[in-house]
Amino acid sequence: MDIVPVASIAIPFIQSGSYPTRCGNLVRPLIDGEPAFRRICELIEAARRSVWVTVTFMWQACEMPDGRGTPFDVLDRAAARGIDVRIIFWRPDEETAWLRHNAFWGSATHIELLNRRRSGVKIRWDRANPGFCQHQKSWLIDAGAADERAFVGGINLNPHSMVAPGHRGEGHNHDVYLELAGPSVVDVHHNFVQRWNEASERLAEDGRWGMGCELNLQLPNHVPAECGPAVVQIQRTMHSGRYADGRATPEGAPYDIASGERSNFEQYCAAILAARRSIYIENQQIDVPEIVDCLHRALMRGVDVVLLVPSDPDGALRIQPERRASLKPLVEFGIFDNFMLAGIAGMGVDGRRKSVYVHSKLMLVDDEWATVGSCNLHRFSLFGNGEMNVAFSDSSTVHAFRCELLQEHLDQDTFGMDDRSALRLFRKIARQNRRKFEAGDHAWQGLAFESVTRA
Repeated sequence: MDIVPVASIAIPFIQSGSYPTRCGNLVRPLIDGEPAFRRICELIEAARRSVWVTVTFMWQACEMPDGRGTPFDVLDRAAARGIDVRIIFWRPDEETAWLRHNAFWGSATHIELLNRRRSGVKIRWDRANPGFCQHQKSWLIDAGAADERAFVGGINLNPHSMVAPGHRGEGHNHDVYLELAGPSVVDVHHNFVQRWNEASERLAEDGRWGMGCELNLQLPNHVPAECGPAVVQIQRTMHSGRYADGRATPEGAPYDIASGERSNFEQYCAAILAARRSIYIENQQIDVPEIVDCLHRALMRGVDVVLLVPSDPDGALRIQPERRASLKPLVEFGIFDNFMLAGIAGMGVDGRRKSVYVHSKLMLVDDEWATVGSCNLHRFSLFGNGEMNVAFSDSSTVHAFRCELLQEHLDQDTFGMDDRSALRLFRKIARQNRRKFEAGDHAWQGLAFESVTRA
């Protein structure tokens, strides 16, 4: 296995973390819930060995695409075929109890549902450190097989996520998964086994479910064959004291996971500082001072920067003090001509533009390098939650990814444009849409609009 030296890549991968940088991967972005979960379901239905999942939130009203039923319907059908189906669910603690209503956390009602279904899945519940969240979202199909696949991203199992690209309106979320094949899938495999074997509730009477759930898993012992052009590194946030088994991933090195891991944070900083032309970010929240400082340095260097965040076209950022306060450092970047803070809005049933919630967590740099996963750019995701991202370098994949995102947000084909020209077009269209909205005109081009440009 080729372990790529940092110096050989323009946007450097990090040197500390559980997982090495690996060549030969196939990376396929899946934008929004309907196409992402359609693809996941297709592979679950074709699985021959196993389906292993990490879940943060799962609403009982969630339905998979094309009439497949609930996530449990899909997974129980796989289990009934003899597939080894395992799920690690987050269990909120008392400090995060307010989030239990959207989590399948193992309440008496949840156990009754499993009994009633005679569910064949195996479950372990896992807490985070007090006040934090087990926020990873991943699907691993046929772990250890020659054609194993992984999906890593940020899409929760809720009705607001189940929407096709370009058809989002009021109440919908925008989000992304990555499909991954090749050598780096072994690291998603390693992550699942590490978490399954040390899941916090595994020894509690109500901390596991299903025949065989009491058995631990073996760590992976071989690396899948190369099958694509992308260089990939799996990166994580892990709180210190959560896990203790730091044995190495195949062809990797042992890592002191007991001390925690902040490779997501380190990677974001390194990539922003190395950017030469463009940075495009979609994220729920960007308020960590170190990240804001790195973005300021990039703007000072002349890098084009577009940040897409949850925004209200009616002007909530201008009138809600608490929201404005959290965005104040980014709003102040409006002095730079090469910067934009933007949101997206679809058409509501009343014919007016309504905010589409940006739930994605991604960054594209220089049309060469990208990261996608569960990690928000706030202190919880970067320093306390359990998170996982896929960072990858392949100019053709990143370019196509950027074009697909901007096609949806701008209703404009940018394939023939370089990255800087594309972000300049983004700023132009988003500003036009903002002016149209303020004039009462909801007939926009695409979805993007400028949020706030001045402090």
